[in-house]
Amino acid sequence: MLDFSQSKEMIYKALESMAGFVITDTEGRIVYLSQRYADILEVDAVETVGKLAANIIPHTRMQIVTQTGREEIGMIFKLKNGESILVNRIPIKVDGKVIGAFAFSTFSTDELNTAATIDRVRRLNEEVCQYKKELKELRGAKYSIDQIIGASPSIHKIKEMIRKVSQTKSTVLITGETGTGKELVAHAIHQLSPRNHHSFIRVNCAAIPPDLLESELFGYEEGAFTGAKKGGKLGKFEMANYGTLLLDEINQMPIYLQSKLLRVIQESEVERVGGNKIIDIDVRLIFTTNQDLLELVRKGDFREDLYYRINVVTVDVPPLRHRKEDIPSLVNYFVKKINREIGLHITDVDNEVMNLFQTHDWPGNIRELGYVLERAANIQLSGSIGMDCFENLILRIQNESSNVSRDSGLASARAQAEKEKILQALNMANGNVKLASQFLKIHRSVLYDKIKKYCITI
Repeated sequence: MLDFSQSKEMIYKALESMAGFVITDTEGRIVYLSQRYADILEVDAVETVGKLAANIIPHTRMQIVTQTGREEIGMIFKLKNGESILVNRIPIKVDGKVIGAFAFSTFSTDELNTAATIDRVRRLNEEVCQYKKELKELRGAKYSIDQIIGASPSIHKIKEMIRKVSQTKSTVLITGETGTGKELVAHAIHQLSPRNHHSFIRVNCAAIPPDLLESELFGYEEGAFTGAKKGGKLGKFEMANYGTLLLDEINQMPIYLQSKLLRVIQESEVERVGGNKIIDIDVRLIFTTNQDLLELVRKGDFREDLYYRINVVTVDVPPLRHRKEDIPSLVNYFVKKINREIGLHITDVDNEVMNLFQTHDWPGNIRELGYVLERAANIQLSGSIGMDCFENLILRIQNESSNVSRDSGLASARAQAEKEKILQALNMANGNVKLASQFLKIHRSVLYDKIKKYCITI
C-alpha cells in the first residue's frame, strides 16, 4: 500500500501529465496551474496562484463555469500559441454549492477522432474526479467538530470557541497535555472556516529533524544544497496557500527558525531556501503546544515576540482527569470505532469497569483511554467487556496509589529543602533577587515564581 507521500506524489504527477490543467476558486483566481500549461502560457506556475485566471489565460471561461455551475465538456479552446485544444471545464461543488472549477485537456484538435475522442474525454473526466477526491482526502481536514466527544462544560466552551474563531483568520494557539485532542480542535476550526475547500496542511515540528524543518516549511530552490531535487520543492506554507497550516508542537521549533516564522506571520510572505524571490501567501496559522510557552520564554528557549504574536486566540484543551463526566461518551465512541475498524462485536463495557475508569487519572488522556479499550477489546472480541480484561490497568492504578502515598512525603521534604535554599540565597544577597538567582543558577523570573509559591517575604 502506498504511503501518504507516495500517494500525493502520484496524484501530482497525474495532474502534471495533462497538457493543460487549472483549478480556480469562485472569484476566478488560480488555485493550481500545471507546469506544462504554465510553459505554454509562458508564466511561472507558482506565481500565478492567487491571480485572476482572466489575466493569465486569454479568453478563459472559468469564472463563467463557477457562476453558472454547469460543466462544459469537449469545448474547443485556442491557446496563446495559436494551437486549438479540446478542453473540459467542471464546476467543483460541496453540498450543492459551487466552490470553484477545474479545466483540463490532453490532446489538440489534430488528434480529434469523434467517437474515440468522446470516449477518452469521459474516461479522463472520471479519472480527474477521482484524483480530485483523493487530493481532497489527502490535504483536507479529517475530523469535524462532531468528533470532539463530550458534554462537559469545558467541551461546550471549546466547541463554542471553535465556532467563533473559525470565521476569522487570526492565529490560534491550542494548548493542552499530550493526548487531549488538540489536533482535533485544529481540524474542526478548518472544517468550519471559509477556507475548508482549500488545503489543510499539518507539520509536526518535533518529528522533523531541525536541519530539515526549514526546507520543509519554506521549500527550496534547485541547487540550494546537496541532494536538493531538480526544480526545487514547494514548502508547506505554499502548499497551504488559501488554506490552513497547523504547526504541531511549536514548542519544539528551533530558536533560529522562530525569527523566520515571525517574519512570515507579520509580512504574509515566504522566501525559499536558496532563493531570493518573495512569494506572497494567504495562510491561516494554527499552533499547538503541550508545554507552557511562557515558561519557555523565561528560560530563553522561545522568542517572546513570537509568543505574543501567535497567542492571539487561545484554546485550552483540558486533560481527561478534569472532565471525567465525559468518559462514558468517549467509551461509547471508542467501542463503535474499534468494532468498525477491527471488525469486532463489542456491545458495551461493564458498570464496574466504568467505575474503575473514574478512579484513574489518565496521564495519557483520551489517547490512553482509546488504547486501553482497544487492548481489552482484542481480549474479549465480542459481547460486554468486563474487569478481567483490564488486569494491566488495575495493577497500574494500584501501583500509582502506593507511589502517591510514598511520593507525597518525598515531595514535602523536597519543597522544604528548596525553600530553605532560596532563603539562604536571599540572605546572602541581602534581598537582591537578581543576585540571589545567580547564586541559585536559575532565571530571575523563575525565582520570583518560587518566592510567591513559598510565600517568602523579601
